[in-house]
Amino acid sequence: MIKYIGSKRALLGHVAGAVRAALPDGGMVCDLFSGTARVGHRLKRDGFRVWSNDHNAYAHALATTYVQADREVWAERAEAVLAELRTVKPEAGWFTRTFCEEARFFHPDNGARIDAMRERIEAMGLEPDLKAVVLVALMEAADRVDSTAGLQMAYMKQWAPRALKPLELRLPDLLPGVPSGPCVATRGDAVEVAAEVEADLVYLDPPYNQHSYLANYHCWESLVLWDKPETYGVARKRVDVKTRKSAFNSRPGIGPAMQAVIERLKAPNLIVSFNDEGYLSREDLVAMLASRGHVQVLDIPYPRYVGARIGIHNLKGEKVGAVGRLRNVEHLFVVTDRPVVLPVAA
Repeated sequence: MIKYIGSKRALLGHVAGAVRAALPDGGMVCDLFSGTARVGHRLKRDGFRVWSNDHNAYAHALATTYVQADREVWAERAEAVLAELRTVKPEAGWFTRTFCEEARFFHPDNGARIDAMRERIEAMGLEPDLKAVVLVALMEAADRVDSTAGLQMAYMKQWAPRALKPLELRLPDLLPGVPSGPCVATRGDAVEVAAEVEADLVYLDPPYNQHSYLANYHCWESLVLWDKPETYGVARKRVDVKTRKSAFNSRPGIGPAMQAVIERLKAPNLIVSFNDEGYLSREDLVAMLASRGHVQVLDIPYPRYVGARIGIHNLKGEKVGAVGRLRNVEHLFVVTDRPVVLPVAA
């Protein structure tokens, strides 16, 4: 899956273990802020029915691929489309100009491949699930040859070695369907969707500080939407990054937004993942969740994302700041109607 700040790859065992502790007999789990869909993918693999939701188009494509799309339905057809895309002649266009020349996130040779493949996908008229799988294959192929430290806010002064390799399409890791029923992916605002959720457990992993996922991964949003938007700044971000704001990225806004989500959810069990660099404290969240049931908290230390470990550099590639702390703590709040035994590691 794509490189992603805030990804729960290193914490999947803890999250999955907490879900199993709360739902030993299985059930439906809703991931309201699905991001890369790593959590939904793991839970689907573990046999849970999953509902994944996110408001960004690229995240919805990831959730459609890794949660909603079943391998037995889509894998063979997706392979056929990818085989056709591998034969497309590279042709530079909007993506190459914007992200390889005006910015330098990808080498122009790969930019031309991405442009040509994306135009072909758009002309194919694919069914939504199949289109999502193919778009994720292209997104992940581009991610493997990017020239960044993991965020699309800046790029390397010199091409990263991987950026000089030719882009290669691979079929995403589709999972077979879950016997208890279909998994689903939706695209919507979490505060609005919360009231519609019908699930045995809801997992909340909201943005926790000023860093916007849309701004950090704007290349993927434009690749999926293919709306060729007006862009700005050194990073050539989509102009709607300025207007598509989330209350969860605001210090005064996150508390009311989180409270609204918690109050609107009808599910009997909640699990909330929140970082100690976030705008809300451990105590804030315990107080918000206490009315919903018994609250248990796991504190999980883990390394910070690679950009933080590299340090801060200016546009000339010169180091201008000191590296801060190298580890964060992820708080996992488990809210149930009774105490459950939580694994220290799963």
